[in-house]
Amino acid sequence: MMLFAYLTGFALSFSLILAIGSQNAFVLRQAILRQHISAIVLFCAVSDALLIMVGVGGLSLLIADFVDQLAPWLFGGAAIWLAGYGVLRMRDAFSNQALTADDQQVGSLATSLGMAAILTFGNPHVYLDTVVLIGTVSLQFDAMAKIAFAAGAMTASLVFFVVLGYCGYLLSGFMRRPGSWRLLNSAIALIMFALALAMLRAGGWV
Repeated sequence: MMLFAYLTGFALSFSLILAIGSQNAFVLRQAILRQHISAIVLFCAVSDALLIMVGVGGLSLLIADFVDQLAPWLFGGAAIWLAGYGVLRMRDAFSNQALTADDQQVGSLATSLGMAAILTFGNPHVYLDTVVLIGTVSLQFDAMAKIAFAAGAMTASLVFFVVLGYCGYLLSGFMRRPGSWRLLNSAIALIMFALALAMLRAGGWV
């Protein structure tokens, strides 16, 4: 039962986090730039672990009844933020100053962690995935099995961000080519715009 709970938590968390969202795109971009990647990976993994603990700990039961009322405003705000982030990346794709990683200014650790915090805790989809969904699924387990489920979900998050961060780091030499950097920023912008549209649809705005 313990192993089953652990594997269930791992599989669920990994499947939820696998899609390239704003947080994942930011981690990949920081890795390619070789900017504070260890700190960013650790921050994202620890943040997910905290949210998972909150969900499994029972907060999902408290907010589940209010999700329908809050969803339009949460998703609307997220759509605005994601679209704005996409505009910034598209600007970089067409700016000569941002064509290569060498031309990028290395942000401070505080600035990078601040951006990671905004993309993590400012995204309502994160709460729906980690707090509501994972928290609800955990209700099928009791006592130690529930702890094993949470541990599996946290492990999946850590594995994902380590792989994403350090694979991006290893590819940084290739991505320093101007064409590759332009392609990356363009792809991230399109992802952000698609996610913004998805948020608007999820919130019932379109």
